[in-house]
Amino acid sequence: MRGPTDFSRPSQDGFTLLEVMLAFVIFALSFAVVLEIIGGATRSSVRAKEYTEAALLGQSLMDLVGSEIPFAEGSLSGETPGGYRWELVITSYQPQFEEDRTLELAELTGTIVYWIDLDIDWGEPRKSRQVRFSTVRGALESSL
Repeated sequence: MRGPTDFSRPSQDGFTLLEVMLAFVIFALSFAVVLEIIGGATRSSVRAKEYTEAALLGQSLMDLVGSEIPFAEGSLSGETPGGYRWELVITSYQPQFEEDRTLELAELTGTIVYWIDLDIDWGEPRKSRQVRFSTVRGALESSL
């Protein structure tokens, strides 16, 4: 019990306004950092999904060359319902360096060798992404 001459400070049972405001600012900054991390992870996940879909489309189109898409020089293009645009270009194979003996071997075996480029792009024009797949394929002259 306090008497009339007791000048001791009264006990504090709560937080001051400054402490509450400081705690709120720290919480808000931490929350903003966490949201930015989650947003970056989401963007990376979407980008990985899009590249995976493009790679699967590329593999499917490359597998069609020689069966549903004939071995013939020229180009073919299209668009999928998912918004992926593609262009397939088939040209005769030209060696990339002097030591390349691919064409000599092809002549001995009766094979025609083709260079196949597949470009796939997607997204809005200003934010479009693109991937290119290239391969060399051969076909026996007798099967053409």
